[in-house]
Amino acid sequence: MATHAINASARKDEGKGASRRLRHSGFTPAIVYGGATPPASIQFDHNPLWLATQNEWFYSSILELNIDGKMEKVLLRDMQRHPFKQLILHLDFQRVDENTAIRFNVPLHFMNQEKSSAGKTAGILVLHELNEIEVLCLPRDLPEFIEIDLSELNVGDIIHMSDLKLPNGVTLPALKLGKKHDLAVVIAKHAKDEAEDVVAPAAEVPSTKSAKAGAAPAAAAAKPAAKKK
Repeated sequence: MATHAINASARKDEGKGASRRLRHSGFTPAIVYGGATPPASIQFDHNPLWLATQNEWFYSSILELNIDGKMEKVLLRDMQRHPFKQLILHLDFQRVDENTAIRFNVPLHFMNQEKSSAGKTAGILVLHELNEIEVLCLPRDLPEFIEIDLSELNVGDIIHMSDLKLPNGVTLPALKLGKKHDLAVVIAKHAKDEAEDVVAPAAEVPSTKSAKAGAAPAAAAAKPAAKKK
């Protein structure tokens, strides 16, 4: 389990107005909740926080918040960003209980694809169907990421969730729901097969105008010829 320390400080002022003033001063409001301790309002210096959010571990690891000298182990649960500015508006963190299993999404790292038979073959697409996966484990067993070795990947191979090699103490909750939840993670297929899946031939359906135009001669043929006078 990897942990990363981030400095924060407690804040007393709450509400939209207080949060707005905080952001104008270069700080980001946040909240920490969970466990037996009441929720706590905190704040971060925005620039160091922004730099931390550029790392993958910020979203997939247990974070150690140093709140005025007191350490709290937490997981990021929500982040609000400005729609177009490089600005973090608000963060939600959940406290971690060392003895309680947690469900969390961790990223997948695909290794050695270029060394595989599928990766070396022209006209073959290696599709990464999933980029992250939900795991269940105790906090001490939480992996920062899960590696998938593709060095033995051949054309036509499909790697499912059940094929992944997981660290000790880590399970996939989805697999307990049945085979239909054992999703494909990696697929190696011909590019032409992918094109055929995307562009399926549509059945030819005659237009209303054509149908009516074709029906007229039949109706005329069925009409008895007029008698000569």
